[in-house]
Amino acid sequence: MSDAAQPTAAEVRAAAEAVKTALDRHLAAVERRSGEDDPAVYEAFNQLAAAAEVYDELLYDRYDEVTPFEIPGTEDSLPPYAGPEEPNAISVLIRRDYAVAEPQRLLAQAQRVEAAEYGDGLGVDEDAAGTIHGALGIMFGEYEPDEIASRHKEFGLEEGDSTLWVTASDEPAEPGEWLEAPFEGVDPQRVVCRFDVSAVFDDEDGDDGEGAEDGDGTRRGGDTDELDDLDLDEDEDLEPLDAER
Repeated sequence: MSDAAQPTAAEVRAAAEAVKTALDRHLAAVERRSGEDDPAVYEAFNQLAAAAEVYDELLYDRYDEVTPFEIPGTEDSLPPYAGPEEPNAISVLIRRDYAVAEPQRLLAQAQRVEAAEYGDGLGVDEDAAGTIHGALGIMFGEYEPDEIASRHKEFGLEEGDSTLWVTASDEPAEPGEWLEAPFEGVDPQRVVCRFDVSAVFDDEDGDDGEGAEDGDGTRRGGDTDELDDLDLDEDEDLEPLDAER
């Protein structure tokens, strides 16, 4: 950064004073807390985080110095619930990430699904089960997402992060209303609960096996994958597919 663009000492001092003011406001809001989800505390928290971030940036730009504070991302927390007390409808938003850890296992499973579905060879897309994207389409078309989650290792996949949000609505959506953009327009204040699973929580919790902390502060159980102890290195160990599926 050039000298002309650097903040002045007065600007850094003003930012420090703003942090002090935000600290006082946050403490006062906490002392007057009216409940667990007091919006005044939430607002004061965000103001303190914003003021501290500005000060940290100006301090670094001016003096090449940093603060000892870690500024939490406010987007990682949810505001107090402000939706209907008695929702007439809910939406469940789920994202699960996977890595294709064993491509050959995935391809072999997709080919078995095709063989079970089209034993006579009629209607088979010869290229579908021969590519990774085609195999993924076959597997996710054959199995429900929950079954994929419970059998992911068998299908050559490795779990990544996942999140589940339950949001409240006044009325059920009209058929086809949100299909073009299913995950847009979520109002954070209508999120009833949220559950996150990530390896970063495992790192924070250590190796005690107690599970991860969710985004809403509740605790979830540890890994319950019943396939962890299965030896699936050989194709003959794979569970036979049900031809009636």
